[in-house]
Amino acid sequence: EEVMEAVHSSPAVCVFMPFDPKMGLKKELTHSLKTAADKVERELLKAYPAEMTRLITEKLRGIIHKLELNNHKKSIVIYVSPVFGKVLYLDVAVEEKIIVDESFEIRDLVYSKKQLHKYLVLLLSGSESRIYLVDANSFIRILSNTPEKVSAYINDAPEKVANFSDMSSRKEIITDKFLHHIDNSLGTILKTYQLPLFVLGSKKILGHFKSFTKHAGAIVEYVQGNYEETTMPDLKKILEPYVADWKKVIQKDLLNQIEDAAGKKKLAVGMREVWRKAMQRKGRLLIVEKNYVYAALHGSHEDIIYKAGKPNNEFSYIRDAVDEIIEKVLENGGDVEFVDKDILKDYRQIALVLFY
Repeated sequence: EEVMEAVHSSPAVCVFMPFDPKMGLKKELTHSLKTAADKVERELLKAYPAEMTRLITEKLRGIIHKLELNNHKKSIVIYVSPVFGKVLYLDVAVEEKIIVDESFEIRDLVYSKKQLHKYLVLLLSGSESRIYLVDANSFIRILSNTPEKVSAYINDAPEKVANFSDMSSRKEIITDKFLHHIDNSLGTILKTYQLPLFVLGSKKILGHFKSFTKHAGAIVEYVQGNYEETTMPDLKKILEPYVADWKKVIQKDLLNQIEDAAGKKKLAVGMREVWRKAMQRKGRLLIVEKNYVYAALHGSHEDIIYKAGKPNNEFSYIRDAVDEIIEKVLENGGDVEFVDKDILKDYRQIALVLFY
């Protein structure tokens, strides 16, 4: 909570740094941070007195010097102001960036997250399944430990076939068995990648798959057609219209995740409930409308708040409780996504998916 009070004294500096100590490039990271500190110093000198500049850059260099470089986070954010210094180690990737400003909003941090255009494609046909990880430059096949060909399931089906109608129901039993196995292995893949999923296949196969998949929450779109023989470049072309509006893909994926979490009783909705769960460190993914702000008053316990009327000077007044929730969720290893106005109208503007 102290961040929110302190960051309003000018100037405030914020350094975002992607952070992958696993690569063993500590030297490189230390160099990037040193360069960032030098840049901050130059920026500050343009607008602020030398004394103020020295105070802040010394504080920043002190923080950099003490950083834990062997943790397993993806990025780091350092805030420094004349009265305040803070480090957040995050599980989300960010672009390298420096902000020198009068004040700093935690929302700027979320806006500077790396927007990676990555998604998964599951290709289903009557004879096999394939799953790919796709980004701007590549189509990478993900190999699963489940047999990917229908033929592997033939021995599990009823043997005796007397006539044609039995024959086709036998084929259906085999196909269903195959699809169930695919759906089960999908669970592991989605846990690893946590990306929007597109499922491609014939009308009949998609119908079967849709009727029992446990992963509807991850599927952004079903794309109908027979793509068994389709080449990678052609598949990419087929998917282009579906991924062209990436923001729409992400928002649809987030709404799916919310519905999925609600079904599993792992969702908090509305400001007071979201605040409570965030303070209890239960937030895995916070989804909030972009311009939503909520002035509040602390209740009798730290996980209770009330909506505040006009701004006041009471000790318990919180200028924007949404900012505090964002910070809490990020600090505890969760992630934060913004969506457009009215996207969460059914969820009172703010929803929190809880850790499973």
